[in-house]
Amino acid sequence: MTKLFYKDKPIIGLDISNTGIKIMAIDTKRWLVLGYGSVDLEPIKVKEALEGDSTYLADSIKDLIKEKLIGALSGNHVVIGVPTAKSFSRTFTLPPSAEKNLRDAVEIEVDQYIPIPASTLYIDYEIIERNKQELTVLMSAVSRVIIDNCVKAAESAGLRVIAVEPGISAVGRLLGVAEDGDLPSVIVDIGPASTDIAVLVGGSIRVTGGLAIGGNTFTLDIARKLNVTLENAHQLKVLNGLSAGPRQEKITNALNPSFERIITETRKVMRYYNERLSDDRKLEQLLVVGSGSNLPGIGEYFTNSLVMPARVASPWQKLDFGKLPEPVKQFRARYITVAGLASVAPGSIWK
Repeated sequence: MTKLFYKDKPIIGLDISNTGIKIMAIDTKRWLVLGYGSVDLEPIKVKEALEGDSTYLADSIKDLIKEKLIGALSGNHVVIGVPTAKSFSRTFTLPPSAEKNLRDAVEIEVDQYIPIPASTLYIDYEIIERNKQELTVLMSAVSRVIIDNCVKAAESAGLRVIAVEPGISAVGRLLGVAEDGDLPSVIVDIGPASTDIAVLVGGSIRVTGGLAIGGNTFTLDIARKLNVTLENAHQLKVLNGLSAGPRQEKITNALNPSFERIITETRKVMRYYNERLSDDRKLEQLLVVGSGSNLPGIGEYFTNSLVMPARVASPWQKLDFGKLPEPVKQFRARYITVAGLASVAPGSIWK
């Protein structure tokens, strides 16, 4: 009865990151946005709330729903997205005969590759592909303290948590339906303070990586190198970026050290996929998303650096805001993760 009762209820996405919280409800039959909103957070206070007993997250969610919501929520069932950098995801292969002892195999992977004790983690896994030769297993793990604090914060705001996943998995879900998701793809999700990198194949994230560089880092780089205010640096970033023009050389020189680190991490993720997981499926495109993707010329930069077709993804067209005012253009990218969370099919949760 419980499953039938909840099965067709729309699911709300709740994206919790180090710099903000976003919420969104979507009618996925029509891709109609019913309600959305966001609130900016202080990273230090977020860290305290994720790892301690601060009520900062709970208070911020309540404030978001009460004061910052545009439209309406469709219920109170939420899927929470946690910062990808706080999670561990791995894909590995096993012989079909290992399926009956799958949990044991997952525990071995956790012990070998995750640098914190398994007893402190929530661990989940699923078989995402199978053939006669092997099973492909996706495993994710997140600190119990972080999950418990996120769930507690959401519940204190009157929400009922039905699933939790790394933010990059939600991004992959949305890109899978909106951006030629059948092509093996590299995703580079540039947030305000960090960048998440992943390989998406067949609708599933296969490998992830990341580093603490984001859009705010780019602004600081330009401000320091060109000796301008942060406000002027932000304008130079979003208006000129890496595109050809009189200031291109100075801005590119300012941004190069940070971008080289992102390129290095992206190559590492691609190499891991190509050497261990590719099964002869070659990576065909790179999609840049996130609030830090608003630099003119960023697609060309990745194309030239990695010799791979790259572009800024625009899954935005998939969403219909109906009579609701859309977020202004410069803030749209920040809603991609939460839209992916809100696009979970209710039936997939309850089956």
